[in-house]
Amino acid sequence: MGELWRLGARELSRKIATREISCVEVMRATLARIDAVNGAVNAIVSLRDREALMGEARVADAVGGSGWLHGIPVAVKDLVAVRGVRSTWGSRLLADNVPEVDDGLVRALRGAGAIVIGKTNVPEYGFGSHSSNAVFGVTRNPFDLTRTAGGSSGGAGAALATGMVSIADGSDMMGSLRNPASWNDVYGFRPTVGLVPGEPRDNVLLHRLATLGPMGRSVGDMRALLETMAGREIADVPAPEAPRIAWLGDWGGAYGMDEGLLEAGQATLERAAAMGWRIEAVAPPMRAEDLWESWTTLRSFVVAQELGRYWRDPKTRALLNAQAIWEIEQGLALSGDRVERAGAIRRDWLAALDGLFSRYDAIMLPAAQMWPFPAEWDWPRALAGQATDTYHRWMECVVPASLAGLPAMALPAGYGPGGLPHGLQLIGPAGLDAKLFAMGAQWEEMVGPRVVRDPA
Repeated sequence: MGELWRLGARELSRKIATREISCVEVMRATLARIDAVNGAVNAIVSLRDREALMGEARVADAVGGSGWLHGIPVAVKDLVAVRGVRSTWGSRLLADNVPEVDDGLVRALRGAGAIVIGKTNVPEYGFGSHSSNAVFGVTRNPFDLTRTAGGSSGGAGAALATGMVSIADGSDMMGSLRNPASWNDVYGFRPTVGLVPGEPRDNVLLHRLATLGPMGRSVGDMRALLETMAGREIADVPAPEAPRIAWLGDWGGAYGMDEGLLEAGQATLERAAAMGWRIEAVAPPMRAEDLWESWTTLRSFVVAQELGRYWRDPKTRALLNAQAIWEIEQGLALSGDRVERAGAIRRDWLAALDGLFSRYDAIMLPAAQMWPFPAEWDWPRALAGQATDTYHRWMECVVPASLAGLPAMALPAGYGPGGLPHGLQLIGPAGLDAKLFAMGAQWEEMVGPRVVRDPA
């Protein structure tokens, strides 16, 4: 029973339901695994009292099943409020924040029987795909501890990869599920915006750019968690017999790529073609600069609405990091004309996508433009020999799906220098999340199961 942490969430659920294993055994194995590896990667933060957790596991054994996650330990992303658990958003402004009420996601997890053990680490307010903050420090990549695990769901990705959790929640505004999934060799899914309900307190415009979503070591586990998060079943649909895929690669050269990364993705696509996927390289349907202008304008606009109050007070402004200050100041400086133009570009992009999806089942891009970079960096200052003009310019390849609110699945795609993992994005039409899961299952058969990783 000592290696229960190697099992996925659905397998744990089955074994608990049939009483092959107990919730106490699962909790004991989970805490032992955290003791063994979390010191190296720093993925789990705000871990709850162990005796309290073991007590909840004993109660779960006594009362019997309450849902498919009954008795299964979960750690919730630290951008989500958990009742009675330190919830910081990675910010010194909230370093001592202990909510009195669960966010809706946590209520859904508890309703399915999960035991919340703590949080997973994030960058401050989720800005930048590098889970490092002044409260808890940096989350390191299990494949190379000198490298980042990505973000903002970097703690979730590293915890999954090392077996500290069997399933994980994440969220995705600008690749925050897709980038860390690819860098930790697991799966991540950004659902169609609106499929997973947002909190009533959420800014409505922000919710249209961001969404909660699942991460897992298998497509099936991820789908089961999405149903819990969405509060409804995801209907089964068959995968196309020979899916037709539009490969957008580096967007006609507009997206800088680390050496070897694009070629590694293309090599994996050749394997997909051998299993029957019809992959066609296509020209970019819109200028990358236009999409970037629209995205950065809308993103900064909503961030300023959410966090502008902290910037206006010099005392709280001093506690914000450079990324948050940049976003807020960009947003506060916007004119109505610029926001209107951003919306017009977005409408043009949606129209272009209608044309693409009339010919292809899905589009594909790399899930990241870099191999995992050194953990001590705040962000990459250059990419492919060119200076980055913003802290997040190296993440540009995730913008096409985010701007349109499309479902996108991060797929493991192999390994590069020093065994570092990389991934690809499978992006589908809005509302056809089930189709991506069917295609993701085909991909999983091709690449094989994800193996729990000991930090290296």
